[in-house]
Amino acid sequence: MSTPIQIPATGFKGLVENWRSDLIAAVSVSLVALPLALGIAVASGVSPMSGILSAIIGGIVTTFFRGSHMAINGPAAGLIAVILAGIAALDDGSGRALHYLLAAIVVSGAIQVLLGLLKWGKLANFFPSSVIHGILAAIGVIIFAKQAHVALGTTSDGESTMAILGDIILQLPNANPFVLVISLVGILLLIFHAKISYKFFHFLPAPMWVLVLSIPFVFAFNFFEDHTLSLFGLDYEIGPALLINIPGNPLDSIIYPDFSKIGTGAFWLTVLSITMIASVETLASAKAVDKLDPYKRVTNFDKDLIGVGASTMVSGALGGLPIITVIVRSTVNVHNNAKTKWSNLYHGILLILFILILAPVLQNVPLAALAAILVHTGFKLASPKVFKHAYDQGVEQLLFLTSTLVITLFTDLLYGIMGGILITVVLHMLLARVGVLGFFRMIFKSGSKVYARENGTYDVKLRGVANFLSTLHLNKLLEQIPSGSTVSIDMSQTRLVDLTVMENVIEYKRIQDHEGGHVSIIGLDNHVSSTSHNRAMKIITGPIRKKITARQIRLQKLANENGWSFRREVDWNTSSLRNFHFFDSRPIERKTNALRGTDTDNHVDWESADIIFDEGALLSSEVYHTTVHVVHLPVKIPQFTIEREGFFDKIFDKVRAFGDFKAINFRQHPEFTRRFLLMGEDEAAIRKFFNDDLIHFIEKHEIHHIESNGEALMIFNYLRLARTDEVKKMLSFSHDLLLHMKLDIPKPKEENKAVEPAGKS
Repeated sequence: MSTPIQIPATGFKGLVENWRSDLIAAVSVSLVALPLALGIAVASGVSPMSGILSAIIGGIVTTFFRGSHMAINGPAAGLIAVILAGIAALDDGSGRALHYLLAAIVVSGAIQVLLGLLKWGKLANFFPSSVIHGILAAIGVIIFAKQAHVALGTTSDGESTMAILGDIILQLPNANPFVLVISLVGILLLIFHAKISYKFFHFLPAPMWVLVLSIPFVFAFNFFEDHTLSLFGLDYEIGPALLINIPGNPLDSIIYPDFSKIGTGAFWLTVLSITMIASVETLASAKAVDKLDPYKRVTNFDKDLIGVGASTMVSGALGGLPIITVIVRSTVNVHNNAKTKWSNLYHGILLILFILILAPVLQNVPLAALAAILVHTGFKLASPKVFKHAYDQGVEQLLFLTSTLVITLFTDLLYGIMGGILITVVLHMLLARVGVLGFFRMIFKSGSKVYARENGTYDVKLRGVANFLSTLHLNKLLEQIPSGSTVSIDMSQTRLVDLTVMENVIEYKRIQDHEGGHVSIIGLDNHVSSTSHNRAMKIITGPIRKKITARQIRLQKLANENGWSFRREVDWNTSSLRNFHFFDSRPIERKTNALRGTDTDNHVDWESADIIFDEGALLSSEVYHTTVHVVHLPVKIPQFTIEREGFFDKIFDKVRAFGDFKAINFRQHPEFTRRFLLMGEDEAAIRKFFNDDLIHFIEKHEIHHIESNGEALMIFNYLRLARTDEVKKMLSFSHDLLLHMKLDIPKPKEENKAVEPAGKS
């Protein structure tokens, strides 16, 4: 086990101790927040400054009330559809629809504060995960449909999202090429920014580059005066209307709410929509950020509701948008080595400075640049990857997601949520094969209990139907168990276990394991699921034969030939991997196909396994499959990480991701320094450890990632699953690597019979 990470202090002590790292992270966050806030406001039909104002309030006000540690608060794309619908519903022809909407935002914030004070943050668990993703996908389609026309320089008279989508194809011949070129450059930059290895392009985040590179086009085409430009014999209108409207004095954009519609149904329907979507998205994002937190801290969801509710009230009172926890900016915050909640405050303060300094520059930004950012955002919310991820978790999850999406697109967000939940409940009922009364009895009167054993361990017996409706009861059971306990969660008597419950149980295991406890999940051997994903919904069927893949057959044969053990099933215990810095902010979804053996020459045990891990979360999530090789060492060595220079540059920012690790160069070995990036905390110990022989050995190999946590080594070579022959090469490489490390490992008195690593026999 690696050296425990020291958790940063909280409160003002944390502010004093960690201001430098939090401020550095806040710079990157604010550079991402600035263009996103502008784009979200424009897409919501409000002043661009409303988005900036909301982001500032989300940073400064929310920080003092909320319960999360690493999250960033501000306006979000997920609420664009709600705001547009609210403005349309409250429009009475007086021109004050926006003022009525601001009143609804203030009331919505007050309700969130009340929900937090009543400790109802746990109600977010009543929303199935796939339904939430279905709503987000529908919002993505709505954003894409509306902003695509801005990106094309066209308009649509369609009254529904589907009609607006159809108009995109119909309006393509009418696209304004002088607008379209700006949009295309922005979209291409957003797509390929992470894949450009030239370090200059990583000086600014991709959304800021979209704004910066759009301004030369504005001057080239002279967007400052109304005129026409000709191309291929056709004339196109160009003028200031295609630029964002930033007032010279930012305070001029402040407007105030009008509560005169508070007695109408449209007002309260808008309030309900804002409250529901904002609360669910905030709590879902807070959960996701907790998984990224390298210090494994847990958010107080009730305080988070109070924090976003209070700031939403302030924002609405000054002409701003609702405030929520935003996942993209939170991910940037984590990956830039923020330590405490004060980075959120700094990002709000920096936005004030940016808008005061950059207001004249922002007046030159075209709407097409913001549209490019939003088209890309909308596509990511509803991209094929979203549907594939749902399918990987189970065919039924894809059904829940798509049905919620379709209902939302043809009705509205509230009907989408209710329809998605209803379809989920009906399918659960059919799969559980019980009547209506029996189904709900098996949820709310299941007989699930916690049993405390005399040896200090705990058994949790789950019974009946364990789905999203039972999560409150499940959480109450788990809250009875002290932190750091040894817990067995037995699901053998459950008729159905859904994805939401599996997510809660796995998250509980993560937290308990981090506190020094151990959680084992048993009783699922006689359940069947539509996929092998460890969170897929599981239904009791009786003994079944699980399908074995061709790759698993080859690995089993390799294990038999060498006397190793092989386990193809999902292994719930991933603590040995989570002890490496690489996985501090990269949640491991599952581990399977584990080979285990002993390297008798070096007197060490090893394990090679397939894993799936996430980079980012929700909207910013990328899923990676790889095969890792872990060698457990009986002696202490320095903590370090070494990678082939440039291999992960296109995907990860390693220096920031590894926090206090710093790059270490060897002048006497220029080839090694050029090809590999070596990082660690104890530079003196690492320099002593990396002797000439070890450096020359590494220079001869195409290694991609080696990491030491002090007591074990982790090696992986690909961002894909390794072939059987590649697994053998990794084993052979680790064997030779240990020999060149010249570790003083004592020979066991009685060695168990074991074979040599692959390639050495």
